[in-house]
Amino acid sequence: MKKYNVAIIGATGMVGQRFASLLENHPWFNVAAVAASPRSAGKTYRDATGSRWCINKPIPESMADLVVLSATDDIDKIAPSVDFVFCAVDMKKDDIKALEEAYAKAECPVVSNNSAHRFTPDVPMIVPELNHYHADVIPFQRKRLGTKRGFIAVKSNCSLQSYVPALFPLSSFVVEDVLVCTYQAISGAGKTFETWPEMLDNVIPFIGGEEEKSEKEPLKLWGDIKDGVIVSSPSPSFTAQCIRVPVSDGHLGAVFVRFKNKPSKEEILKTWKDFQGYPQKMRLPSAPAQFLHYFEEENMPQTKLHRDLEGGMAVSIGRLREDTQYDYKFVCLSHNTLRGAAGGAVLLAEQLCAQGYMDK
Repeated sequence: MKKYNVAIIGATGMVGQRFASLLENHPWFNVAAVAASPRSAGKTYRDATGSRWCINKPIPESMADLVVLSATDDIDKIAPSVDFVFCAVDMKKDDIKALEEAYAKAECPVVSNNSAHRFTPDVPMIVPELNHYHADVIPFQRKRLGTKRGFIAVKSNCSLQSYVPALFPLSSFVVEDVLVCTYQAISGAGKTFETWPEMLDNVIPFIGGEEEKSEKEPLKLWGDIKDGVIVSSPSPSFTAQCIRVPVSDGHLGAVFVRFKNKPSKEEILKTWKDFQGYPQKMRLPSAPAQFLHYFEEENMPQTKLHRDLEGGMAVSIGRLREDTQYDYKFVCLSHNTLRGAAGGAVLLAEQLCAQGYMDK
């Protein structure tokens, strides 16, 4: 695989820092530029992040002295200098949509961590193990944008990465109804305990917009491409409740599921064990060898013990048992800033490179 030059747009934020950490010594990707808000522009990346560097590894030396460019004002400088960009900016939704389209129209593909374009009909929202084939919509998007290379692809909401990967492989049994309660880490809000001391010894039963995303986004993942757009599936039916808990990293989901054709417990466990997606079959660099891990112990998985499984890119599942109102219930866990955010976007970029979209 060739080496691709990339830029991180929104490099000074928590997810942008995670991108930098993950891309250090990446076998395919070389960070050639970093960009952030105009107030950070002109500083070195080291100085721009300063005491706000929150990753538990030092800032990558290969990026520390890069001069931060303006995400909004330097598009004409950034776009020609890289093969594609990762985007993780903190802006209003309409501003993000306009910014990402500006990069795409400058013939620079965008792999986005942001939610702004998740429901743009011709923008693929991809979890690579589940719906890699949604990338087939990219030629239709390019036609709309009037581009040859430029396009936008996004990853889904971070909390979905815990429970949807456990449900999607069970589609052959026809998943009908899902109730999920998610217990979400503070890093999902871009916070640490140092910056959000109110979360210590506390639970907040509300995360703005999260329940709507949790109920709506899975249907796009289950959708099909029709007439050049992705049409969301009418089912399964999802209902969600999302709670912020005093955990640094890791989103845990408690799932209740009803099937049209109820499988046995053994069939579910075998499906999870045998499941491999496109990243595993293609041996992409960031792909976990085993995507879904099931734990037999009744007190597993645990956030602190298992969020970093396979570099934080695997999903942990446990406590599968029959339910009195639904068919089954279980719990599942993923690392929200690795699998759920920057790591999922890096894996998506690897998929798009393997499919040739970054070369066209």
